Amino acid sequence: MTSQEEVNYNRIAEAITYIKENFKDQPALEEVAEKVHISSFHFQRLFTNWAGVSPKKFLQYTSVEYAKEILKNQETTLFDAAYETGLSGTGRLHDLFVKIEGMTPGEYKNEGKSLCINYSFAETPFGKVIVASTKKGICHMAFVKIEAEAFLNLQGQFPKAEFIQLVDKVQQSALQIFTKDWKNLDEIKLHLRGTDFQLKVWNALLKIPKGALTTYSTIAEHIHNPKALRAVGTAVGNNPVAFLIPCHRVIKSNGDFGQYHWGEVRKTAMIGWEACNNKVG
Repeated sequence: MTSQEEVNYNRIAEAITYIKENFKDQPALEEVAEKVHISSFHFQRLFTNWAGVSPKKFLQYTSVEYAKEILKNQETTLFDAAYETGLSGTGRLHDLFVKIEGMTPGEYKNEGKSLCINYSFAETPFGKVIVASTKKGICHMAFVKIEAEAFLNLQGQFPKAEFIQLVDKVQQSALQIFTKDWKNLDEIKLHLRGTDFQLKVWNALLKIPKGALTTYSTIAEHIHNPKALRAVGTAVGNNPVAFLIPCHRVIKSNGDFGQYHWGEVRKTAMIGWEACNNKVG
């Protein structure tokens, strides 16, 4: 690391510390830039390059994470959470949650309460999967070894939801992806919950053609955040819907297939299977 890079790193580290210690005051860009002794314009670019998100986004993430901890207390109201986080009111808390978490603060607090989720198990060319759906679309799909453990994992994501073991039309439509006919993929609906960044990455994954491969750096460039390789890798690894969101089509820049949440052997088999079926389809 050169001396200038070290100076920049120390500035970003100081800025991150300042934001974390003072987020309740919702410091403006100018205030944080002044703290690290550079112009607002230079600080905006420098912080985004180093952290992968803008100072404003980082402040928003910090605020929401704190609000989430407060909302875990069942006696806490949304007003309490907004006040304790330093936000101007419940409306702003609502907007931040919807933008970053993909749900309202009330939905987060309820942990899926009043949400009805159908789930079932199915055999695929790559092993058994658990697939879960709401009335809006597929919310979860994962390869499983033990059905009971897979269901417990699903419950952990939606602790207060009602679960019914039932095969519905949404699931049936989604499972068609494991056949050789990909003509009806546009009919598959997804009901995803994630941060704004995760949703951007998952959306980029959905645009990778069947039988094709891409790299983490290409995904980062596609979402206009070329330096956020580590964050992209984390978002890919947190994909909640196996195969439908084709994270298996992402490989390293050197051609190495890399790791896969559901096993490297399974990832290799998927890539080969898709390439073969794409040629004959």
